[in-house]
Amino acid sequence: MNEAAQPLTEDDTELSPWWLRTVALVMVIGFAGLLAVTLLAYRNAPPIPTQVVDAQGGVLFSGDDIGDGQAVFLKYGLMDNGSIWGHGAYLGPDYSAEALHRLGEDTAAAIAGTQYGKPVAALDARQQAAVHAETAVTLKANRYDAQSGVLRLIEPEAVAYRRQVAYWTDYFRDSTKNGGLKPNLITDPAELHQFTAFVTWAAWASVATRPGTDASYTNNFPYDPSVGNVATGSALLWSALSLLVLLAGIATVLLAFGKFDYLGWISRGHHVHPQLLPGQSSRGQRALVKFFVVVALLFLMQTLVGGGVAHFRADPGSFYGFQLENIFPSNLLRTWHLQTAIFWIATAYVAAALFLGRSLRAPDDEPRWLAGWVHVLFAAFVVVIGGSLLGVWAGIEQKLGNLWFWLGDQGWEYLELGRVWQYLLVVGLLVWFAILWVLARPRAVANVAARPLAKMFMFAAVAIPVFYVPALFFGAKTNYTVVDTWRFWIIHLWVEGFFEFFATTIVALTFYQLGLTRRNVALRVIYLDAILYFLGGLIGTGHHWYFTGHTNFNMSLSALFSVLEVVPLTLLTLDAWDFVRTTRGDCDVCGKAVAVPHKWTFYFLMAVGFWNFVGAGMFGFFLNLPIVSYYEVGTQITPTHGHAALMGVFGMLAVALMVFCLRQASSDARWPGIEKYVRVAFWGTNIGLMLMILMSLFPSGVMQLWDVLKHGYWHARSAEYVAMPRSHLVEWLRLPGDLIFIGFGAIPLVIASIKGWLGVRADARAETR
Repeated sequence: MNEAAQPLTEDDTELSPWWLRTVALVMVIGFAGLLAVTLLAYRNAPPIPTQVVDAQGGVLFSGDDIGDGQAVFLKYGLMDNGSIWGHGAYLGPDYSAEALHRLGEDTAAAIAGTQYGKPVAALDARQQAAVHAETAVTLKANRYDAQSGVLRLIEPEAVAYRRQVAYWTDYFRDSTKNGGLKPNLITDPAELHQFTAFVTWAAWASVATRPGTDASYTNNFPYDPSVGNVATGSALLWSALSLLVLLAGIATVLLAFGKFDYLGWISRGHHVHPQLLPGQSSRGQRALVKFFVVVALLFLMQTLVGGGVAHFRADPGSFYGFQLENIFPSNLLRTWHLQTAIFWIATAYVAAALFLGRSLRAPDDEPRWLAGWVHVLFAAFVVVIGGSLLGVWAGIEQKLGNLWFWLGDQGWEYLELGRVWQYLLVVGLLVWFAILWVLARPRAVANVAARPLAKMFMFAAVAIPVFYVPALFFGAKTNYTVVDTWRFWIIHLWVEGFFEFFATTIVALTFYQLGLTRRNVALRVIYLDAILYFLGGLIGTGHHWYFTGHTNFNMSLSALFSVLEVVPLTLLTLDAWDFVRTTRGDCDVCGKAVAVPHKWTFYFLMAVGFWNFVGAGMFGFFLNLPIVSYYEVGTQITPTHGHAALMGVFGMLAVALMVFCLRQASSDARWPGIEKYVRVAFWGTNIGLMLMILMSLFPSGVMQLWDVLKHGYWHARSAEYVAMPRSHLVEWLRLPGDLIFIGFGAIPLVIASIKGWLGVRADARAETR
């Protein structure tokens, strides 16, 4: 049969242009809403007074002191110890909640002394209720004059401020009471004054009524009934309405899946004909294998320092008899824990993208420069990763002087690396994209049918460097609300949005090249993923901003859209059995078992689907509702979601890509010696992560949430709560999961990556002989 007479297949036809138009429409609407909320953050952020004065007009502190105090907060890495308005680490207190509660106690004591001549504790229940009611009215009154920029505190508030300087001085002195900070971390009286000014301002914004509303600048967060901070009606209303949107979204998508049987990952009714065969990698692809050694070593480092961070909660006084905080304080380990996670996952994606991009070209069509540029890119990544991690250490140790922000630790959670390293990272990612573009641009793709996939691959790839740029939009003294807005453009939009989309295109491209799905099926998955994720995920970014200085406009918009992020995750269950069948290699046409050469890649991809539903879907949905987030944010339920989603989804996908590339680059003779470690790592990582969550993180979070409801947010985040025997017991219960995760998960992956790299080098030397 000649070529003209051959029947057309599905992949010879073009998909409806409405797929791409719908993606564009969703992104235009999503970014319009997100930009509107972001711009409003500048206008609605809690004001920073030019001066804060006492009842007699004496200056307590200035706006410059508040800005300098925020810089002190960042300079000493305190966002990786405690938090402000619920955002930060969980080893220390929420500084704003602690300052607010002490402000309330001192104000109540002054009122009780004036009216009854007794301490609050000596009053009867009726009198105490009256005192607390008057305290709430007093603190809720907003005495900020927008015209003059002066904030006037009444005498009890001024007294409370002065007392807090001594309190925070004592806090930074003792490592057993502050979650493992270096002893005597801050002793400079000027810095202590500035830090106290900053947290006092944060406490004031938490309780003072925003003009024109009946709630504070932070929508009455944190929960503390003793000062009148209780959940707003808006938090309950928009939570209830968002549930209706969720049910409507799930029903709509399930209806679509029921009507259109071509939606889903796996193409049925056709033979598995892989276009990629193991052991046939090119010189450029073999040069990429060393990236995965770095990936595995960073992963191991992340798990080790993560265990150290957990130990500071289980036994803050000693690390098995050794004072770890003198050398590796908890805020340093926690910073390394976050940064190494971002680095190893991003490095795996970068290397795998180049590996897959090369596979789109003809076998004999590798650019001569590819291997050389891979070596250059590798060196650049080593410099940025190594330099920034050392810079974080030097910054927290105060060894960089005024260069701490540029070369050391910026202090913002997840964005701790110094500004110079951020610039270098953006440049490195742009160079990576340039290499990928020349390598795999649609015109260079050998298989014409795959070119539409290559276009989406390029679009997803360019978003990675572009959407990291908002990390450069703020400084150390920018209004905290504005910074937290841009910060979640990175944490949510860059990581959970565009990295998620990039990951989808990589998986779709891999499936297509392995012959497991048709071109148009893969394209539909990419388009559908973009529509569903960006529909909820762009505007839904604002669910992080419910209580950080934004207004109800953000809460209403974000609650209704962010709940839709759960919808695509529920669809993963529809494809679960197809993934299981794929690993077995069954063919719907002939009924015979077909060997699939990437068994463990698919096992890790199945783990991605499972953890995506559990971590991002179940736990993520639980946190998205405003009424739940109000009581929960910053408790141990947050890292429950974080571990299950970041490691379970992005981490497992990074490992899947690493295993895929190692298998492709390894000969059939060498693979069995590598595969046994991959097999152990699969079970070790998944069982270890499950035990961490079920035995420690989630129970700890539920107990802490209950304490918030009973005693207030400040108490559940206090050193006294963490020091309770029950709290320590639950933290120690994390140890089995940690040991399994490290010993049977991370370490075997290091061995597998090193064996794979050494094997590739040996095979390359043999070919040149």
